This record gives sequence, C-alpha cells and structure tokens, in this order.
Amino acid sequence: MRIVVMGAGGVGGYFGGRLAQAGFPVTFVARGAHLAAMRAHGLGLRSALGDATIHVKAVEAPAEAGKADVVLFAVKLWDTEAAAASLEPLLGPDSMVVPLQNGVESIERIGAVLGAERVMGGVAYIAARIAEPGVIAHTGKIARLRVGAAQPSQQAVAQALQAACEKSGFEADVTEDIRRALWEKFVFLAGMSGATALARLPIGPIREDAQLRWLLEAAMRETWRVARARGVVLPDDFIDRQMELVAGFPAGTKSSMLGDLEAGAKLELPWLAGAVVRMAQEHGLEVPVNRTILAALTSYAGGKS
Repeated sequence: MRIVVMGAGGVGGYFGGRLAQAGFPVTFVARGAHLAAMRAHGLGLRSALGDATIHVKAVEAPAEAGKADVVLFAVKLWDTEAAAASLEPLLGPDSMVVPLQNGVESIERIGAVLGAERVMGGVAYIAARIAEPGVIAHTGKIARLRVGAAQPSQQAVAQALQAACEKSGFEADVTEDIRRALWEKFVFLAGMSGATALARLPIGPIREDAQLRWLLEAAMRETWRVARARGVVLPDDFIDRQMELVAGFPAGTKSSMLGDLEAGAKLELPWLAGAVVRMAQEHGLEVPVNRTILAALTSYAGGKS
C-alpha cells in the first residue's frame, strides 16, 4: 500500500510516521522549515508510546509524491478545497482519500472536488503537534484511527488500511457507520476546542473550575442536540460519558485550536463552533454557548496579519 500524507502536522505526522516506521512506503507533503528538517534529519516522534526518528520521503508538492493508493488527508480545514485539488496528479482510478480532519463535513467538501467515490471517512483520536520543525510531540497515550466506507465500494480499502495501521503498532478499527463516528468526535471537539480557546487554558484548569466545566459541557450538549436533529442518534448519556473521558486527560492537554490561537495562526472556528451555529439555524435550534464562542473568537479567526 503506497501512502501519501497530505499535511504532516501532529495528526498526519504521527500516524504517517508510525506507518513509515513499520516499513510501509509513505511520502509526506509538507512545507517550509518542517519540510527542510524532515529531509535533513528525518521525522522525529516524541511519545509515551515510544520515541523514534524515521528517515522519510518528504516533498513540497503532491505531484512529486508519485501515485498513491491511500492519501491520509490532514490539512487544516481552511485549506481543504485547494489541497484536495492539488491531489489530482497522484490519484489513480482506485486511489482513496481518507480525511483525518476536524469537523463533520470533509467527506462532502473533498468529494465535491475529487468525486465522492474517491473519499471515504476517517476519524483521528490523538493529541499531537509540531514541537519544532521535523519533530512531532504526542501528548498522552491515545493514538487511534477509525475508518469507514462512505460508499459500499470502499469497504476493501478500509479493511486494508486498518490492517496496515495495526501492523504499525497503533489501534485502528473499521466502523460500519462512519458518519456517526464523525459526529461522536465532533460533539466532543466542538466543546473542547471552544472551551480551551475561549478560556486560553488547557483542560486541567477547565475541569477543575465549576464555571468553565459548565461551559465545556454546555457546548457539547448543544452540539449533541444538533446531531440528533440531523438524524445522528447519539445516546442520552453521551455527554456524561464525554465528561468522564475528559477526567482522564493529562492536565496540560490543549485543543489544536488553542495551539493555533497561541501561535497567532488561523483558526478552524468556522467549521467547529461556526458549523454548530450554522447547522443549528437550519433546524431552528438555539445554541447560545456555541454562538458566544463564535462571537468571542471570530476576530482572531484569521490569525495575525
């Protein structure tokens, strides 16, 4: 299986790195200092699950990568359409793009550019970031992928990718309902990203403060209601289980949106809290917490000029 990682940040860098470490032919599409460091020194992984430095193939343009069987698509949400269009040279008739992005709209957005038959579903569970050029830092011990066919013809690729991931030493499974899996993560992420970015704090202080803990839970509960309105059946105790999950996170865990905010980078806000607000309006629902998060962070969404 020839794998191309489009976006070699925390998510793409970690999972692509483990696949490369296991011997799979992986090419990373990166840019700037990160690309230069990977070419010069390899890709470093710092993780409680094992540190590694892996010699990898890294390119600046997707056209330099050669043909891919699977593209792990991990670019930031604002780059989705442009990055998807750039993949055309490396896609063959049976190639498959697997989005590992935040949000719940990547299958449709990428499919509108490349064709729905070329895009299946993926969900990444990991806290990782670029610690310095060429080095990915993984926080905690959660490193898991869920993949699933968006169309029946994609099932074989999903199974093959799952097997490759397991051979690479990290957990992966194939789900029969990838859209529900996407929403399960989205409900959690909408709250986590919004609360940490709004408070400018990692998860530890948030879960210890009654008011901030309320903010986190309320943002998730609003998104849960939107999911149900859109026909995604999540159980009644789903939010309670997410709060139990939060209790086990390392205290310093930050959302990627908080990391972007601190770095002065663009925010994925329009596709997180913004998407909750937009979809809630479509169903006549009020989501005041997510609307407040959107309003408070919008002036930072474009990054530093």
